[in-house]
Amino acid sequence: MDIVRSRRFLISLTLCLAVVLTATAAAYARGGPRDRQQPTSSGIAKVANARAVSGGGKCRARTFSARFRSRRFDLPRRQLCGRSLVGAGTGRPIYWGATIGSQLTGEQAPWDMGAVSKFEGLVGKPVSLIQFFQPFSNCAGGSCKPYSFPLTPMESIREHGSIPVLSWSSAALPTSLEQSEFQLSDVIEGHFDSFIKEFAEAAKEWGHPFFLRFDWEMNENWMPWSEQVDGNQPGQFVAAWRHVHEIFTAVGATNVSWVWCPYVDPNASAQELASYYPGDEYVDWTALDGYNWGTNPAAPRGWRTFNQVFSSSYEAVTEKIAPSKPMMIGEMGSSESGGSKAEWIGEALEAIPTEYPRIRAMLWFDAEADGMDWPVETSPAATESFARQIQSGPFTGNEFADLPAAAIQPPS
Repeated sequence: MDIVRSRRFLISLTLCLAVVLTATAAAYARGGPRDRQQPTSSGIAKVANARAVSGGGKCRARTFSARFRSRRFDLPRRQLCGRSLVGAGTGRPIYWGATIGSQLTGEQAPWDMGAVSKFEGLVGKPVSLIQFFQPFSNCAGGSCKPYSFPLTPMESIREHGSIPVLSWSSAALPTSLEQSEFQLSDVIEGHFDSFIKEFAEAAKEWGHPFFLRFDWEMNENWMPWSEQVDGNQPGQFVAAWRHVHEIFTAVGATNVSWVWCPYVDPNASAQELASYYPGDEYVDWTALDGYNWGTNPAAPRGWRTFNQVFSSSYEAVTEKIAPSKPMMIGEMGSSESGGSKAEWIGEALEAIPTEYPRIRAMLWFDAEADGMDWPVETSPAATESFARQIQSGPFTGNEFADLPAAAIQPPS
């Protein structure tokens, strides 16, 4: 197996479990389902990197002086990158949060909510979103054991006032691009129907809204659910997505918001991205993942501005593929190498609410990744830049513990 693809798969399953344990008493006390392999933060697969960003978008990030930044809430109506902006700088409210790794406390969120508190202390604002990862099963040791609905992490996030973002994948641990029992055809043909139904029923029973980012980055060849690997065929991704969605619909899990999340395509191939879109009936939010790799020796992909990374794919999705859907940034980050990470962060968090009006949620990848320096705390300047923009921008706090059990709407 290609080592780049292997390492790329590992990073996206960063918060997946490599050990098993039984359900906690708290889960049963809340009326949770029978626990079959509940994820914990111990024994996590090694985080690695194999992301690549090439090409550039149509819009290039601007360089702002300190004086200009201090007045950004007073900017007049204007046109940027083809998008009309009203009161640029104020922006619409935006959910925000992070994937929070173990580097802050020794344990990952949400298994250690102290990591959330530490992160919030660094940036000076409570998160409204917390993301974590879980595959279908753990097949270590020769037998596959399904992971049940992650009741305890979900409830921990909700009790914090935040909204869970569960990145759920039709794959198994150990990580591999060749998983003959977890091909898209296996999903389509119903091999996992009883497991998916039980998972959906548990989600319904929990009863609170959450984002389900299912089989993300499907448009690249580093995920086992890609149509380019593991014997998967063209058209099967959409068929598998619809099949899983229909099971959730059949059991009445109306508290699940489905997030369709490709990886950025700086070459703006909307036609190619469109071939993976399940259709408006099956998607509540769209999303994009993208990174500025810079010149970090671990993966020197070249320095790219936020606009170079995201702009063309944003336009393809919001103008051609799913113009009626709100968008989320599912993963984003920047290296310190090759430029100023602090400036990159400042420009990115300023651009999102002004130049990208369809983006109504944003998640930073605040986890160490096999030599890549993604966390905001990699330098005082980066931390300060992130904190300044999050505190002064239209980013929501943790006010969402009691949302109704329905599809999540953009904040108002």
